Amino acid sequence: MSSATAATDAPRAAWRVADVRAVVPETPTAVTLLLEVPGWPGHRAGQHVDVRLTAEDGYQAQRSYSIASAPEDTHIAVTVERLDDGEVSPYLVDEVRMGDQVEVRGPIGGWFTWNVWQGGPLLLVAGGSGLAPLMAMVRHRRHAGSDAEIRVLVSAKTHEDLLYAAELDSADAEEGVDVIRTYTRHAPDGWNGFARRVDRAMLEEVAWPPDARPRIFICGPTGFVEAVANDLVALGHAPDRVRTERFGATGG
Repeated sequence: MSSATAATDAPRAAWRVADVRAVVPETPTAVTLLLEVPGWPGHRAGQHVDVRLTAEDGYQAQRSYSIASAPEDTHIAVTVERLDDGEVSPYLVDEVRMGDQVEVRGPIGGWFTWNVWQGGPLLLVAGGSGLAPLMAMVRHRRHAGSDAEIRVLVSAKTHEDLLYAAELDSADAEEGVDVIRTYTRHAPDGWNGFARRVDRAMLEEVAWPPDARPRIFICGPTGFVEAVANDLVALGHAPDRVRTERFGATGG
């Protein structure tokens, strides 16, 4: 095991008790939990944590959630979308309140990460709640004062389902940041942008040309991620420039 791997994996073994400092509504089915974690070792934009709940009878359930906050933040932000038949997400979305506690373990992951010293340009492609780790990268750029160029392509069913909507508007106004939205189910009245699933033609229009060698990060449901990654490679982007994070039906 290399020293870099050891440094990444060592904190994962330790569960820490996190205090919920705020519960921020994002959409009708999603919230962001702002967690204060004593002894938190810090994280990189793109990493995730395990969250564990323990019932009074001792039964435990845990799920993994991306960290949406920048490394510079004093708290970690975890955005949770409710799955109605899930074990963990309904409790985190509907029941958790400020002052409650949950257990977390992490940070986890080293491949799907970006630091401002690596530079850009960046192409970030998100499906639904896959926006969370990519938002950590956008926030990291802002907090660090980076001038790396970023394009964010985010797919949502409707505007009401779009995470961080107001912050995306603010980011879009920053020099060097371009936020592109596409709505797959219902676009807002008067919308003149994309209103379909992400496809090869859309990616060709939005992405930098392959010779610009953008760093590409894709996160979302498994089928979405695989289709986007395959289309970008087919458009000429080098596979080693494309990094993916995916999620499927895990019980929530």
